[in-house]
Amino acid sequence: MPSPSEAHAIIKKYKFDIQMKNVSRLCHAKPIVTVNGRYPGPTVYAREGDRVQVTVTNHVQYNLSIHWHGLKQHRNGWADGPAYITQCPIQTGNSYTYDFNVTGQRGTLWWHAHILWLRATVHGAIVIMPKFGTPFPFPQPAREFEILLGEWWNNDVEEIEKQGSQRGLAPNISDAHTINGKPGPLFPCSEKHTYAMEVEQGKSYLLRIINAALNDELFFAIAGHNMTVVEVDAVYTKPFTTNSIILGPGQTTNVLVHANNAPSRYFMAARTFEDVPLSVDNKTATAIFQYKGVPNTVIPSLAKLPAINDSAFVLSYNKKLRSLNSDQYPANVPLKVDRNLLYTIGLGMNPCPTCVNGTRLVASLNNVSFVMPQTALLQAHYFNLKGVFRTDFPDRPSTPFNYTGAPLTANLATLKGTRLSKIAFNSTVELVLQDTNLLTVESHPFHLHGYNFFVVGTGVGNFNASKDPANYNLVDPIERNTVGVPTGGWVAIRFWADNPGVWFMHCHLELHTGWGLKMAFVVEDGPEKHQSVLPPPKDLPKC
Repeated sequence: MPSPSEAHAIIKKYKFDIQMKNVSRLCHAKPIVTVNGRYPGPTVYAREGDRVQVTVTNHVQYNLSIHWHGLKQHRNGWADGPAYITQCPIQTGNSYTYDFNVTGQRGTLWWHAHILWLRATVHGAIVIMPKFGTPFPFPQPAREFEILLGEWWNNDVEEIEKQGSQRGLAPNISDAHTINGKPGPLFPCSEKHTYAMEVEQGKSYLLRIINAALNDELFFAIAGHNMTVVEVDAVYTKPFTTNSIILGPGQTTNVLVHANNAPSRYFMAARTFEDVPLSVDNKTATAIFQYKGVPNTVIPSLAKLPAINDSAFVLSYNKKLRSLNSDQYPANVPLKVDRNLLYTIGLGMNPCPTCVNGTRLVASLNNVSFVMPQTALLQAHYFNLKGVFRTDFPDRPSTPFNYTGAPLTANLATLKGTRLSKIAFNSTVELVLQDTNLLTVESHPFHLHGYNFFVVGTGVGNFNASKDPANYNLVDPIERNTVGVPTGGWVAIRFWADNPGVWFMHCHLELHTGWGLKMAFVVEDGPEKHQSVLPPPKDLPKC
């Protein structure tokens, strides 16, 4: 809820009607949940400094909330959107207005449903232009395109998730990947379900690419064309050129593409990255990069993507990501750390008499599998309601072990609870996320709400607190809101805890979030009035 001093900002108003719509893909028709009948949903356009008001009215049978992924929502967690964390979901027949400022951010972010698996179809882009008169720190493109990568299931996504949950197993994998909601001509019945963008020879284009998939990290490439990466997660980068990019679910990447090849039709392609032998949707979605004047009868050239398990490409690509760190866009990395945290990521099996194997798959951080509350945590914190959560989330594992050694099938008797970590206002935090071989090592994209953070270090194997920090990049590390923890490895992030409220942190693989791979920080109010959580809006949904 913006302060009076910001009231002169331009107000951008949007109306989101959550409604069912019959959609056909891969020769299968089904009703899906949409915003305004569109899949993907409408783009929210704003300029740095604007105030945005989105009134969401729920006309479907599911209670639902919308998260504005990557927007910092300073002091204004009421507009963040994760159900039961910062708000109760909007019930059928009700409305809620998300009212927030876009302060100190510009670039590509996105919005999505933040309850159940509804974000499979309820998602869209957020495009924040720089302030008037402020150019991009890279050559001005002739045109911009938004590219949303997603997943499609032929059957009802919520039913599929429910079946998996009842059986205690992972639900069925998706039937296709999509580019702007369309799988492309490599799939049946997809002639008219192919996205195409028209380009002119000699011109440059900015592609705003978003991974909106539920459970898949995705490679993306364009046949015959290199891409220059200029931004990730709405933070400018030092530009570098690559033939492919990798995005985890929740991540965004802006690339410049120069249409400098022979005029023809070229496939853009997206396919999964998975470097452990798990069952994944490995099918390739395609769209067409089409030069003006070339007839549609020309068969597009195929794009070359890295191999599905090419972890060397992924590690090398991520090493190239550096903050611009210019006078105008500095990288204000915390150099002194007030609070050191180490969180281990584990998968496990808990007893479940009604499940298929007598066990249920669970996931945990520091051996705590998070239990969602029935009252929104931010409301409980703000109104000092007792019994909703505890603030004893462990700073490090209670039992250290060889995290990435031989596979461990023994369960560490995963604890369950709504346990949060309390952080002092304006303190500096270093968090090391450590993958483990509990059941299996795996890559995990982690998203922190309410903040950007700096990725100061990463490595394969076990984090070594006495040696690894010596190799941190504290000069120009990439700043982002979602980071991939490498398979059998670790990542170290740092942030200033200058945004009071309750902020969710979770794996952005929807499967793992549902299994409990999540927690939340309670960042305390500061001593000044402008350092505390704003009062809640009057139309805040009730639980």
